[in-house]
Amino acid sequence: MAEKNEPNAKSQDSRIVDLAIRLMFLGLFIYSAIVMVTPLASIFIWAVILCVAVYPAFNWLQSKIGGRKGIAATVLVLIGLAVTLGPIASAVSGVADLGAEFSEKAAAGTLKMPPPPEKLNDFPVVGPPLAETWSMFEKNLDGALAKFGPQILGVTQTLFGKILGIGVGLLGLALSVIVMGALLSPGPQLVVGVQNFANRIFAPRGGEFVLMAGATIQNVMKGVVGVAAIQALVVWVLLKLFGIGSATTLAFICLILSIIQIGPGLVLLPVVIYAWSTMTGGVALIFTVLAVPVAIMDSFLRPVFISQGLQTPMLVILIGVLGGMMAYGLIGVFMGPVLFAVFYELFSLWINEGAAGDADNADGDPAAGGSE
Repeated sequence: MAEKNEPNAKSQDSRIVDLAIRLMFLGLFIYSAIVMVTPLASIFIWAVILCVAVYPAFNWLQSKIGGRKGIAATVLVLIGLAVTLGPIASAVSGVADLGAEFSEKAAAGTLKMPPPPEKLNDFPVVGPPLAETWSMFEKNLDGALAKFGPQILGVTQTLFGKILGIGVGLLGLALSVIVMGALLSPGPQLVVGVQNFANRIFAPRGGEFVLMAGATIQNVMKGVVGVAAIQALVVWVLLKLFGIGSATTLAFICLILSIIQIGPGLVLLPVVIYAWSTMTGGVALIFTVLAVPVAIMDSFLRPVFISQGLQTPMLVILIGVLGGMMAYGLIGVFMGPVLFAVFYELFSLWINEGAAGDADNADGDPAAGGSE
């Protein structure tokens, strides 16, 4: 008996070793794939978000040009590249011009500060120190730079670091736009595949969750990016009407601040102070009265755009937007509400099924009055 069992034991040991080797190579393969994909994960996530967000526009466009999906996708990709790379090109051109002008004036010895606004001293607390520092730069630029050079250098480095980060983000977004173009044509087939995968995990409502995620992304795109674009356009018109310089740059900064849920107040507040120091009282008052509703208009428009056509409560979406942004950055603005909405639906389903089960048990329990 011992001799008969010995071959069986060796065969079982060899199968275990064979399985362990297979699992080791499978794990190594999966790990290598994850390592290669991880640097591109954000690009692909953005591509999927953009594909879902612009698919209604793609569907409308390709229907207008005779079902030519390739041409429609190319048009949307070119528009996306213009939107993402345009600000980078404009910023680089502006910085180059500013640097050339600064160098020319410094070489010619004509680099000077304009005098401070006359009404700057009238502002409480901060007015006199600002006016004194400004006058120092106006009268003795070299001495002022020697005194405040380290502080100016630190602020400049921080500012350029933030701007460089935004530029790199826009370049990554441009790559996502190109990947988005490749996903638009096979979009319906991809959705079916994702629904089948979701049904294996969240059966039987996985496909419904995929559709809900798509609708949430589209509404968040309209409620966050769309409202931010409207708000930035209104800011640009307002600044242009009152003759304030750099209106385009300030409007672009307002666009970024609105998308990351800070709002244009950080831009409009200094502009209002500048208006009161350079304009007449009546004009400055009119500008302030118009700037206040512009600064808070997103608070009223965003809920309207986000909640259209969704069964998920508005509070859940807003918590997802804010929490996702704090946890994952800009991409979390879209990932957060999707994840939180799916979690909310699963939690609600679990609660409702538990309540239904308790009700059925109560109906069938004689002690609860189910029978006499």
